[in-house]
Amino acid sequence: MQDLFEGAHETETANTAAPLATRMRPRSLDEFVGQEHILGPGKLLRRAIEADRLPSVVFHGPPGSGKTTLARVIAEMTHAKFVRISGVESNVAEMRRVLAAATNRLRTSGQKTILFVDEIHHFNKAQQDILLPDVEAGNLRLIGATTYNPFFYVNSALVSRSQVFRLEPLSVAQLEQLIDRALADKERGLGNYDVKMDRDARRHLAKLSDGDARKCLNALEIGVLTTSPKVVRPSPVASDKRVSEDAGPTIRFTLAVAEESIQQKAVVYDRVGDAHYDTISAFIKSMRGSDEKGAMYWLAKMLHAGEDFRFIARRIVIFASEDVGLADPEALQLAIATQQAVEFVGMPEARIPLAHATAYMCRAAKSREAYDSLNTATEQIEAEQTKAVPEHLKNKHFPVNPKS
Repeated sequence: MQDLFEGAHETETANTAAPLATRMRPRSLDEFVGQEHILGPGKLLRRAIEADRLPSVVFHGPPGSGKTTLARVIAEMTHAKFVRISGVESNVAEMRRVLAAATNRLRTSGQKTILFVDEIHHFNKAQQDILLPDVEAGNLRLIGATTYNPFFYVNSALVSRSQVFRLEPLSVAQLEQLIDRALADKERGLGNYDVKMDRDARRHLAKLSDGDARKCLNALEIGVLTTSPKVVRPSPVASDKRVSEDAGPTIRFTLAVAEESIQQKAVVYDRVGDAHYDTISAFIKSMRGSDEKGAMYWLAKMLHAGEDFRFIARRIVIFASEDVGLADPEALQLAIATQQAVEFVGMPEARIPLAHATAYMCRAAKSREAYDSLNTATEQIEAEQTKAVPEHLKNKHFPVNPKS
């Protein structure tokens, strides 16, 4: 049986028409940038890869953090056959063919197969269940990739048979490292172009990529390929005998070019996933710490990303009672008024009362006395025998022993 996607990896890396981010994929762990928390020296994942003892794994993290690239590197280092399928496009029949081919390959040649399932959260339960027998039997190693939390979106039986690793967005410094590497690489990158990149342009490109290596490198490529090179002429000999360096056609990658290449910053935010909960947590903790500037930033991010303004208003109401509490009883009144105001005016004007309430909560005194007191009483009820109501607190409106 002919292997599906035979030679796909080699074709992709050799294709000069492929995007820069694809051509510059790392080919080893030494070339891999970022994710030191799981790939640093002595870390579990690195040890498992180097010892060829890697179990089935699920990588989850934001776009451009290296999930697909890491899967390819693992296949290269373990000399396994790399087969990639998509959770969006694949069907049950295709999956059965892939599994049968992997089993046949292992039995006839001894070569292991790494099945990379991109966007594995799109698989329905039946598709995920098909993988279980072969994963358990060791006929293949599964590497799933998802931008969502797999504990919520992937079959629990499949997650329990896999190691889950979280990939983090790349830092600005790491993206700048990738930019410099791409500009210097003559085989796969842009090293055959004479590019002079300004420092502020590099910084801008890396910063506005939001930790996404793919976005960063592809923006770099479009900026280089669409900017006309100019011939730099030597300046006349000055009285101090200094002459400027003679250069040929040079592409000047300025801050203006970077701004055009990256366009508008795309906010990484999903209204039902980790980014949703992380951002609202940052918003609440900023108000709790009286960090008005920080709270306004997270409020603006949520609104810009399309978060439901009613959800934000509800959180402010909860905060007014839980965190401000008795220290400023008017905070709850303002929060309720804000909730009614945003319902009345709607967006985009709803952001104004939300900002008003956010600023008030940041500046208000804080007291969790009522909230903590309730928690103490709840713990007492859960841990101790429930007390009977004392006689002096009972309802005395009716007689205790009414006559029949």
